[in-house]
Amino acid sequence: MSEYNTAKSAPTNRSVAGPFDVAEVANLDQYGDFGAIKVIPVDGMDIRLEIEEDTQRVLSVSITLNQSTLQLQAFAAPKSEGIWHEIRSQIGQSIRAQGGLLEERVGSFGPELIAQLPNTDPSDSSRRFARFVGVDGPRWFLRGVIGGAAINDPAAANQIESVYRSVVVDRGAEPIPPRDLLPLHIPQGVVAPPRPMIGGLLS
Repeated sequence: MSEYNTAKSAPTNRSVAGPFDVAEVANLDQYGDFGAIKVIPVDGMDIRLEIEEDTQRVLSVSITLNQSTLQLQAFAAPKSEGIWHEIRSQIGQSIRAQGGLLEERVGSFGPELIAQLPNTDPSDSSRRFARFVGVDGPRWFLRGVIGGAAINDPAAANQIESVYRSVVVDRGAEPIPPRDLLPLHIPQGVVAPPRPMIGGLLS
């Protein structure tokens, strides 16, 4: 038996308010298709893909909107169990090991983490703030890492949460081990330079 709580963690209205499973959305015409993750572009939104330099594998979809950021990753998950409780614990352990500070709270999507991360520049004593959110869906898990203005500005937070809620996850029919990243791809005609990962756990 797992030492972690394996109950699914998701808003009770997830199937009608999002994030959505691909089977719950009738028309995907307005979505940008990045494989397992589909996003509705809005005015002012910058969408970039973060790519593993050695393998050229797409690791995440990163969105910037009005000084807020949202990094999206989708993982395979068991049909009847959730993995957010376990992943959240592992993220917390990783952040503490880096000398970061952590607050766990209940937010719009359920349990979440607010992290203060040491700056990557040793000469800079300031800390970077990141908000980790997660939702367990049907055989998938969607993780979001929120940064920028949405950390402290309620209006910006509502805007970036709306983007997260609008995401559609396509688990696909292929057998994929739980906790493995669901495959992402670069849309035809789009070139994205590699970018460093933020909180790149379970990648």
